[in-house]
Amino acid sequence: MGEARDLLCLFVFTRQNLNLWKFMKIRSYHLKLPKLHSPHNTTQNRFFKRMGSMNMEGNNLEIFEVGPCENSYQLGFLIGQRFSKLITSSSSTFKILLLNFRKEILPFIRNEETQPEDYNNINNDDCSDILVVNDSMAIAAHNEDANVALVGHTYLIKATLFDGTTFTAYTYAGELPSCAFGFNNHGVAFTLNSVPPTEEEIVAGGIGRNFISRDLLGSKSIDDALTRISSLEASVGHSYNLIDTRTRKILNVETASRYRVSVLEVGETPFFHANMYLHLHVNQAHDKNSLSRQKRAASLPKGSKSDYLELLGDMHDKKYPIYMTGPLLHTLCTAVIDMDERTLSIIQGNPKKNGPSYVFSMS
Repeated sequence: MGEARDLLCLFVFTRQNLNLWKFMKIRSYHLKLPKLHSPHNTTQNRFFKRMGSMNMEGNNLEIFEVGPCENSYQLGFLIGQRFSKLITSSSSTFKILLLNFRKEILPFIRNEETQPEDYNNINNDDCSDILVVNDSMAIAAHNEDANVALVGHTYLIKATLFDGTTFTAYTYAGELPSCAFGFNNHGVAFTLNSVPPTEEEIVAGGIGRNFISRDLLGSKSIDDALTRISSLEASVGHSYNLIDTRTRKILNVETASRYRVSVLEVGETPFFHANMYLHLHVNQAHDKNSLSRQKRAASLPKGSKSDYLELLGDMHDKKYPIYMTGPLLHTLCTAVIDMDERTLSIIQGNPKKNGPSYVFSMS
């Protein structure tokens, strides 16, 4: 986990910040969370302030190739240096730290009016996945959904690490690669879905999810990736879609605090995952948005790759569509991993209407 720990230096992009981040690098990536109660934080939109001007469609996704790097410190520094203007335009130094721990912190920052079922609204980054492995295709398709304030504040990192590992990761400005999706040269890929454990299910001294997903980018195999997930005590639960392009294998891994893990291998029956636990028994908030998307997906055809793109582009439910266009949540892009073609395609705009903007070989 040293790579994830050292990559905090992503935020060291100006001389003025050096002293703060030397302090932050003290030996541990654990965060002890106090239970905070703020009467001023009535909505999570106070946390996600509007980040400059936004063009909802047609944003060019910048690709930054970096490395070989001597260590993760150098990797993080170079990423921070390259995207310093974008990062500083979106957040102050302290808010950048909070961004990487927002899932762990925000459940404890509530006022008296906030209800447990508001957890997912507070975190505010739903995603949808449709997965299948059968004789004719092996596909993982993913909608990356986030607060509209994050439109135009993402980029792709193509990195070469000191041990020869290379990875490509969709990354939010100021965050570790990647809390969205990525793949490496060992045939391992992943997409992620947030889940809403209730407050009593969250461990204040656990490890932040952004650090776990960063660590996954160094996995040598799908079994190694599963070990990296299950051997660490997460603070907040998560859903990982682990993909092995070399063996045509997909695992959906749901986790919760106190080392709880449930693994489901995806097979011939198409598997849709939104933002609630499906097979790990955990107390969770009932997110209406996620429940609606899950129900709608169950009613749609899933016989072909084009069906999957139609599903992820579905806007039938005006209040809780699968493909989101605001006012609070927006689908930033759709990622399609085709294990038979060994490609990752990124579609900007509705996948029902648009073709890939980027196609990466995963060979």
